[in-house]
Amino acid sequence: MCTSPDINEEVGDIMSEQSVNLVGYCGLYCGDCFYYKGEIADLARDLRKKLRENKFSQASQSLAKYLKDFQNYEECYKVLGAMVSLRCKRGCRDGGGDPWCKVRACCRRKSLMGCWECGDFETCSKPDFLKPMHGDATIRNVKRISKHGVANFLEGKKHF
Repeated sequence: MCTSPDINEEVGDIMSEQSVNLVGYCGLYCGDCFYYKGEIADLARDLRKKLRENKFSQASQSLAKYLKDFQNYEECYKVLGAMVSLRCKRGCRDGGGDPWCKVRACCRRKSLMGCWECGDFETCSKPDFLKPMHGDATIRNVKRISKHGVANFLEGKKHF
């Protein structure tokens, strides 16, 4: 059991504090996440802007007469709007991510740096909510961190 949940103590001067703080309690690396990077949100914002500038809503009505898919243009535009909000500027250690994350709450309650310090991580169901989006990435990362440490994890391939 970790006496301090400060992950920076484990890696010392090897990695930047920002990179280390982006290692989630669950083993995912927030720096690889499209929410954190904001690329999809930025592209969706820029596309919506370009569509408005070119009055594409009107063009889509004309195109819909010939190309059936353009009948759904307004729905597509709404989905792009939802994508603009897919942004998280802080990793879970800094208050970002799911505010009700059971993994984070458990690790903090047990004063663990992450699941890799828990003897139950291979059978724990708390990270199951991540499986639909991340598959087995969390368990693969947690196993690697458990075996090789956070510094090694940050230097190598991360699963997302």
